[in-house]
Amino acid sequence: MTAQHVAVPPVGIDDIRAARELLAGVVTTTPVAGAGALSQLCGGPVHLKCENLQRTGSFKIRGAYTRIARLSDDERARGVVAASAGNHAQGVALAARMLGTAATVFMPERAALPKVGATRGYGAEVHLVGETVEGSIAAAQDFSARTGAVLVHPFDHPDVIAGQGTVGLEILEQVPDVRTVLVCTGGGGLLGGVAAAVKALRPDVAVVGVQAAGAAAWPPSLAAGAPQTLASMRTIADGIAVGRPGDITFPQVAALVDDMLTVDEDALSRALLHCLERTKLLVEPAGVAAVAALLEHPRRFPTPAVAVLSGGNVDPLVLVHVIQHGMAAAARYLSLRLRVADHPGALAELLGLIGSHGANVLDVAHSRITGALPLGDVEVNVTLETRGPEHCATLVDALRAAGHTVDGAAGGR
Repeated sequence: MTAQHVAVPPVGIDDIRAARELLAGVVTTTPVAGAGALSQLCGGPVHLKCENLQRTGSFKIRGAYTRIARLSDDERARGVVAASAGNHAQGVALAARMLGTAATVFMPERAALPKVGATRGYGAEVHLVGETVEGSIAAAQDFSARTGAVLVHPFDHPDVIAGQGTVGLEILEQVPDVRTVLVCTGGGGLLGGVAAAVKALRPDVAVVGVQAAGAAAWPPSLAAGAPQTLASMRTIADGIAVGRPGDITFPQVAALVDDMLTVDEDALSRALLHCLERTKLLVEPAGVAAVAALLEHPRRFPTPAVAVLSGGNVDPLVLVHVIQHGMAAAARYLSLRLRVADHPGALAELLGLIGSHGANVLDVAHSRITGALPLGDVEVNVTLETRGPEHCATLVDALRAAGHTVDGAAGGR
């Protein structure tokens, strides 16, 4: 991807600087955290830009406040309306409250309950409509047409892009020798804004967008030269599940961004688990896409690299599921199917051997009723908690060395 033969991007460095002045005292200059394990893996310094620690738990307050603050008195009197899976909703709700205007927010029917509750807590009227963000956006547009409320789009407006771009200014100040910036990408507002700031001041720095593979509208859109709509989406990263790039963000990203990658659900789960275990940071699945790219392609990016953690608003139930999935993807769970001699104490001997090698038994099933079993054998299915791939391999070797037949050995639960 190159910036050649692409229209001038709608938002430039002057717009972002103006947004920064507007946001002074409103948003937090979020910290940049070192990532020792990632640095070692990537062969050079890696830093995490912690927008998960921003007000409302994500970068979205930057763009929402910028957009609403620039409305006229008459427009603010009519109120604002927004659509979001959760983070933009909270940003709009808080910004509207700070600026003294009423906010109505449309969210997908399956939006995370903590995000819905937080949005209402900031004072917005919330309506749950549609299966995806696109359905919520359509409802918000209809509400705007009926009532005169000003639509605050989650990404496709110059003021929103400019507000999000202030993240890029902070990165350049906090990591002046940065060579690669990786940004979680949905509609492209954050990516387009960060790219505008970075490329204006440091054109040598690579800016990389990262999408969830199950909701990746940007690769086909960039290949076609215009926004394309996905037929369907499925991903745990609801915050970046956007089925079509924006008409304003598309030229912004196409002109300025160097590369666009996708990461699958396993990679997102592993990245979330990595952030919890190794950096002590709670990040939602959408917010770890950049970290997932580093884990998947550790030697691909020039360092120092900065990965933007875009948000930390995650439903505890989703968090439990993702942690379990991440542990399975990282071979921290091991499922085995074994054949064991059918005599008293055989199962106890098997479990004792497993325990002696440091694995924790999570589940065990013992059956004699399997047609394929030789007479005198039983089948044992066990699910174990392990320390990773090497531990799994050692354990399987030990079981086979003890004379047990291991018919199946797979990570997962």
